[in-house]
Amino acid sequence: MKQTCYAGIDVGSASARVGLFNEKGERLAFAVRPIKQFHGRANFVEQSSSDIWQQICDAMKEAMATAGVSADEVRSLGVDATCSLVAVGQGGSPVSVSENGEADQDIIMWMDHRAAEETAQINATGDEALKYVGGEVSIEMELPKILWLKNHYPVRYERTVRFFDLADYLVWRATGADVASTCTLTCKWNYLAHEGRFAEDMLNAVGLHDLPEKIPEKVLDLGQAAGGLSEQAAKDLGLNAGTSVAAGIIDAHAGGLALIGVEPDGGLAIISGTSNCHMIVNEKPVMVPGVWGPYWGAMLPGYWLGEGGQSAAGSLVEWTIQQSDAYDELKAEAAKQGMHEIALLNNWVLDLEAREANPTRDLHVLSDHHGNRSPRANPHAKGVVSGLTLETGRDALARLYLATLQAIAYGTRHIIEEMTKAGHNITKLFMCGGATKNPLWLREYANITGREIQLAEEEDAVTLGAAILGAVACGDFKDIPSASAKLVRVGGLIKPEGSSAQFHAAKYQVYLNLYDNHQHHKALMEKAI
Repeated sequence: MKQTCYAGIDVGSASARVGLFNEKGERLAFAVRPIKQFHGRANFVEQSSSDIWQQICDAMKEAMATAGVSADEVRSLGVDATCSLVAVGQGGSPVSVSENGEADQDIIMWMDHRAAEETAQINATGDEALKYVGGEVSIEMELPKILWLKNHYPVRYERTVRFFDLADYLVWRATGADVASTCTLTCKWNYLAHEGRFAEDMLNAVGLHDLPEKIPEKVLDLGQAAGGLSEQAAKDLGLNAGTSVAAGIIDAHAGGLALIGVEPDGGLAIISGTSNCHMIVNEKPVMVPGVWGPYWGAMLPGYWLGEGGQSAAGSLVEWTIQQSDAYDELKAEAAKQGMHEIALLNNWVLDLEAREANPTRDLHVLSDHHGNRSPRANPHAKGVVSGLTLETGRDALARLYLATLQAIAYGTRHIIEEMTKAGHNITKLFMCGGATKNPLWLREYANITGREIQLAEEEDAVTLGAAILGAVACGDFKDIPSASAKLVRVGGLIKPEGSSAQFHAAKYQVYLNLYDNHQHHKALMEKAI
């Protein structure tokens, strides 16, 4: 029997994912393909648009085959992606952003930190537009990256006819429509959506006066249709030409839309992955130092969005585990028992806790290993571990792993506190992404923030959020809240344990002090050299 399907395309940092959902929000199929990263040197991270498109197409065909879905049953596509920068030349040709000049390396990833000088140059303008990004532009945003390309490779900059955020590029690749979305431009390009313009004075001050000519003129609100699939894109994806494609959205924002699209008031959406994003909306603009936004209509039309974040979350946990002398033992034992490594490591933590009350009492981590996105807004911040001993083996790994999980949760608590001070009301957390598969981490998040955590039944809420936009764009739902009410299904609830509140209050103060102490140490060294 023929059914109605909505496809969500989600491009993260390391993989492209496609989910197919029916009209009840039930997932029919899910397919994942790895995508390449190129690390030319420290702080340089690039990707390939051709590689990403190919992996999306392969994942789409696999998902359709798995679900037994025909092209006629796919009503629409929604697309989300990381906020990475794509350079496109005449006729759609790639423009290299790499020092080696490799044409296929045409994407500067969000996590790339090459544009430190350009970031400082933009912030030095003191332009009024900066108050809508928490006070200063981030090194992760697009204008510093574009300015870096113009400064270092002016010929390539001139050859570029379109700069796209990755989600907008994929929409263009799918439809040929020369459009961008309110979400991408407002959150990552200093576009003032509430005024419908770019910050021209700021662009002129740093030599990017001609940039608006290289960005699509048409800006679409979320839920609007960008167009239909082109003949070539339809062939690539195994779908029908003309299938409705929604305006693009940043990956974290798609997850936030799915989590709080029905009842936005009082909820903070945490999208957990390589990095963490903390999304909150308000009917009035709330400015929080060190927190991006407020952005008009950037996640839910009619609301201002505030966006906190942590540059390293899942990536920091993975890195920490791999540094341990017990990592090989963990891998071997997990394989022997047929368990995921994290599940086994959680058992090691529980065993340690059974023998020691509060095993991280004297071990503290500052989780700024890749800088601090919020609320310090310091891309040059560094991680700290305090309380090391000569302990080795599985207990040492379990202890440091737990301390790292806690540190990332303390960073979230810091963001929540700053948002609350500025005027946001946060009564409940909504989470999706990698951390939701880790019950130990969820326990720490709930206990450290002192708030209930509501999960969605669909474990990949980001892909579902993209599909929701497609369902609105094709006209099956009048708006995002009505689509979310039908397609999003409530999952489990994690409640905080009050017995640990005093312990975490003390460790949180240590967490804050670690940053202050490290800044003091940095100042001492700067005087010496």
